[in-house]
Amino acid sequence: MATTSVSTGYASVEQEETVSIPSRATDDRREEAERHIPEQQFQQQESTGSLVSYVLPVYNEVEGIRRFHDELTAAVATRPEYDYEFVYVNDGSADGSLEKLHEIATEDTRVRVVDFARNFGHQLAITAGLDQAAGDAVIIMDTDLQDPPEVSLRMVDDWASGAEIVSARRRSRTDTWFKRLTAHGYYRLLRRCAEVDIPVDTGDFRLLDRRAAEELRGFRERGRFIRGMVASMGFQQSEVLFDRDERFAGQTKYPMRKMLRLAADGVTSFSTAPLQLITRIGFASLVLAILGILYSVTLRIFFPQVTVSGWTMIMVVVLFLGGVQMLSLGVIGSYVGRIYSEVQQRPLYIVRKVIRHDDD
Repeated sequence: MATTSVSTGYASVEQEETVSIPSRATDDRREEAERHIPEQQFQQQESTGSLVSYVLPVYNEVEGIRRFHDELTAAVATRPEYDYEFVYVNDGSADGSLEKLHEIATEDTRVRVVDFARNFGHQLAITAGLDQAAGDAVIIMDTDLQDPPEVSLRMVDDWASGAEIVSARRRSRTDTWFKRLTAHGYYRLLRRCAEVDIPVDTGDFRLLDRRAAEELRGFRERGRFIRGMVASMGFQQSEVLFDRDERFAGQTKYPMRKMLRLAADGVTSFSTAPLQLITRIGFASLVLAILGILYSVTLRIFFPQVTVSGWTMIMVVVLFLGGVQMLSLGVIGSYVGRIYSEVQQRPLYIVRKVIRHDDD
């Protein structure tokens, strides 16, 4: 099985103009995907005209990636009226996941593997998969079997009925009570603060119509919160409910540190509420300062005999205002840091190679 090398990601995409019709690059990717569909499937595609792409980010999933692919292919085999391509994105795995993906690509002509030069993160892995996908519908899902493949076919049904974006909303989940509690609170807080209506209890498991996928490719910011980007686009959206399963193998790839970073990206990408909160705290501090001044002047003029040491009050005021100032600088710094990252205009990701079934 041969591989082909590609350049450093899609840095040039940032200069591309988003147009209202599918771009030539997407048409080329679609033609390329069709070349790798078996002949009997291609004949069927001529009658249906529908190609469904799966974007599948992978990070250290060697224990479960084979089982996932088997269950996914078994699920799509029940819907032969569509043709499929599977775009796996290896996000710098260090556990042998790439070798497993090599094997899968050798056995299945519908598989394409995008291999990152290093770990760039889940959101950028999804972005790379979207850049490669050529389907009339694009489905984003994780490869740990917490997102059941059968649910993706229900999303395809909604898409066939006219929906342009279909999100999978968790009806229940088997995570720890702490993660359930924090996720429940975060999504509702984000929805309250955000300037767009971001659905609650939904992750990145969703289907995008080809038109919606084209528009999403035009979002090239580095601090990515894809579920918020999708919500901000509009289009005709629908939801399917599902029960999220336990992880089949391995450990979660979203520890507390990454969860907090993703949460911060969600808030700072789609809300200026933290900055507005600083303004409100500033006004509250000003009111307290005025009251303190009035109190001190009143004691000095009308009650000069009262002895006030003043040390405790001074320390409280100084420490309070110092804490408020440091917190404010931190919030402002997070926004300035996002600006700094954007103006650097570095590639979102770097691809080492793209692996196909029968490349020369």
